[in-house]
Amino acid sequence: MSDVARRAGVSVSTVSHVLNKTRPVAPATVRNVLDAVAETGYVPDPVARALDSTGYGSIGLAMSALSNPYFSNVVHGIDRHASAAGYSVLLADTHDEADMEVKAVSELLRRRVSAIILAASSDGAQAIRYANKVDVPVIAIDRFVPADVDQVAVDNTEPTAVLVDHLASIGHTRIAMIAGRDGLTTTVERQAGYRLGLRRNGIEVRPDYEANGDSSEDGAEAALGRLLSLPEPPTALVVGNNRMTIGAMRALRSTGLKVPGDMALVSFDDFEWADLFHPRLTAMAQPALSIGEQAVSMALSRIASPSLPPRKVTINPTFMHRESCGCPPPDGAV
Repeated sequence: MSDVARRAGVSVSTVSHVLNKTRPVAPATVRNVLDAVAETGYVPDPVARALDSTGYGSIGLAMSALSNPYFSNVVHGIDRHASAAGYSVLLADTHDEADMEVKAVSELLRRRVSAIILAASSDGAQAIRYANKVDVPVIAIDRFVPADVDQVAVDNTEPTAVLVDHLASIGHTRIAMIAGRDGLTTTVERQAGYRLGLRRNGIEVRPDYEANGDSSEDGAEAALGRLLSLPEPPTALVVGNNRMTIGAMRALRSTGLKVPGDMALVSFDDFEWADLFHPRLTAMAQPALSIGEQAVSMALSRIASPSLPPRKVTINPTFMHRESCGCPPPDGAV
C-alpha cells in the first residue's frame, strides 16, 4: 500500500480510505489512487487475500446494469456454463464507471478468482491492466476493447445498418436514432451503422436526428421528447438498446402517438417477451446465452493455457421481423 501512496502522492491512510470506502475522498484524489493501484498491480489486503478462499474455483464477472434483460441473459449463460465446468461465478457491478470498475476488479481479485469476464466501461484499460499485473486473465464481452485480451461480442455496425435499410425499404426517409451512453464501443459502432444505413439508402445524415439516451429508460424518454419537438420530427426510430426501447415506447404513449401508425420503431436488442408487445417489436436479437457461454469457454481455455494468443470472436445478431416497423412480417417469420 505504501508504494501506491508514494505513486499517488498521498498518505497510506488516504489509500485505505479510497479502497475501503471508509471516508469521503475528493474525486481527483480517488482517480490518482486508482491509477496508482493499476500501475503497481497492488491487491488490497494481501493477508485477507491469502486467507480468503471464497473465490477458489471461481470466475469473476464485472459489468454494469445487472437488471438489464440483455445482461441478465448473458449472466445466465455464464453461470450455466461455468457451473457445468465446476466453477462458481462472483458478480461485481461496475456501473459503467472507470473508477467503480477498478474497485470491482480489485474486489474480485481479493477473492482469488481464476479469471475475470468484463463488460468494459468507456475506459476499461485501467481495470484490464490491473488484472494483468497479477496474471489473472480478462475476457472482454459485449464491447470490444483496444487490448490484447480474449474478446467476444456481436457485430454492431452492419446489423444497425440493416435496421435502417428495412425502414428505408418501406418508404421512411426521416429516420432518427436514440443512441446509448457516450464513449461505449457499442454506442460508437451502432451510431456508425445508423449513418452507414442512411448513406447507402441515399438519405441525408442529420445530426439533429441523433439523440443520446444514455443507455437508460429515462434518458431515452427525454431523448425522444427532443426529437418530437423538432420542426420536422422523424417518422421512424432506431433505438440503441432494449432499456431505451422501453423509455421510447413510454414517451410515445404519453404523447398519444401510436406505433407504428405515427412512429415506426425498431430496436437493437430483443426481449424474451418482445412478441407480447402490441405491436410486436422488430429488433436485432443478440445471442446473449451464446455470448456468455463463449466467454466462459475462453476463460477456461485461458486458465488451462495462459500462453495462447489473444482471440477475438464476433457473433452476428438475428433480425427479428415483427410489426412495430409498420409492415407485416413475411409468412413464417416471428
